[in-house]
Amino acid sequence: MALNTSAETPLPVGEVSRLIGGWIDRLGAVWVEGQITQLSRRPGAGVVFLTLRDPSYDISVSVTCYRQVFDAVADVVSEGARVVVLAKPEWYAPRGQLSLRAAEIRPVGVGELLARLEQLKKALAAEGLFAPERKKPLPFLPQLVGLVCGRASAAERDVLENARHRWPAVRFEVRNVAVQGVHAVPQVVQAVKELDENDDVDVIIVARGGGSVEDLLPFSDEQLVRTVAACRTPVVSAIGHEPDNPLLDHVADLRASTPTDAAKKVVPDVGEEYERVRMLRDRARRCVEAIVEREERGLAHALARPSIQDPHRMIDERADQVSSLVERARRTLGHLLDRADSELTHTHARVVALSPAATLKRGYAVLQKADGHVVRDPEEVDGDEVLRARVAEGEFRVKVDVRADA
Repeated sequence: MALNTSAETPLPVGEVSRLIGGWIDRLGAVWVEGQITQLSRRPGAGVVFLTLRDPSYDISVSVTCYRQVFDAVADVVSEGARVVVLAKPEWYAPRGQLSLRAAEIRPVGVGELLARLEQLKKALAAEGLFAPERKKPLPFLPQLVGLVCGRASAAERDVLENARHRWPAVRFEVRNVAVQGVHAVPQVVQAVKELDENDDVDVIIVARGGGSVEDLLPFSDEQLVRTVAACRTPVVSAIGHEPDNPLLDHVADLRASTPTDAAKKVVPDVGEEYERVRMLRDRARRCVEAIVEREERGLAHALARPSIQDPHRMIDERADQVSSLVERARRTLGHLLDRADSELTHTHARVVALSPAATLKRGYAVLQKADGHVVRDPEEVDGDEVLRARVAEGEFRVKVDVRADA
């Protein structure tokens, strides 16, 4: 229930602590899962003190239990183990401290852990976080590589040495974090976020040199998986555990079997690249030489053709043909002209023989009136009319004499 308080009517600390204790007492017993980070079993003490931590959210709570409760699982439970606890929340009023009073402790077995991981894997896959189309390609030659690994670990040494052996100029931005235990998840998540925010980092490698299923649980944490899925920078998973792949392998843009394999996949080998360039250069040279040789053969074949060796030969052959055709045309035209001349002479003779001029030469004359009309009948002329008389050698005028007619 809400409390009516003010600056004038405040509640004493003891009263507030008592009220909180009352609220917590009403919660009842709950099942809680977490990882044991601290374990205190004092000789002769009847109470065992534990610290239960949620690695995903970096939250811890104190747990107490009677010795007989813990002794039931003492052989299989130690620091770092995951357990499920049936406990009742308790409020210690003098110190204002919340704790859990455990009535039963159950270790979480590997089979159960794998079953939960499989359920989480299916849920994340359904969201599309593992889809191949989300994978980002790695740069061919990264200038700065981000590396998340354990401090002074074999994984760090393998990645750095192999990468620099392959490409001496490569640079690394290393983040040393806890790679197992309760602090692993928040530290790895923070390191990945920092490297992703660095625009100079071209690719991020998360490396660990293998381990048991329990040791690799941080790399299957949902928070870490979602952090990697949200990265703008390509992420390479190099956990180095072949039998069981942590979920990080599925969400990463590239999975490497070991840290050494990650170095080989992220950084190209300068010797291999030089050899590849040499092979490509030789191949290009051979291709160019083959093309030149082919063109030379084609040119030689073209030069061997008669038309190229004696280019005037075709002109001379065509010139003889043209001369023959011209001569033939001249003969044909001459025959046509001769025949036309003969026909013209014959026609001219006929025209001359039939022309009025030939008739006039035989002594005949043609009388024409002033308008040029030829007189064919005496009735066509009048008395004293002047006519034009045309003879073979010219013409002259004559006057009609009517009396003579009479």
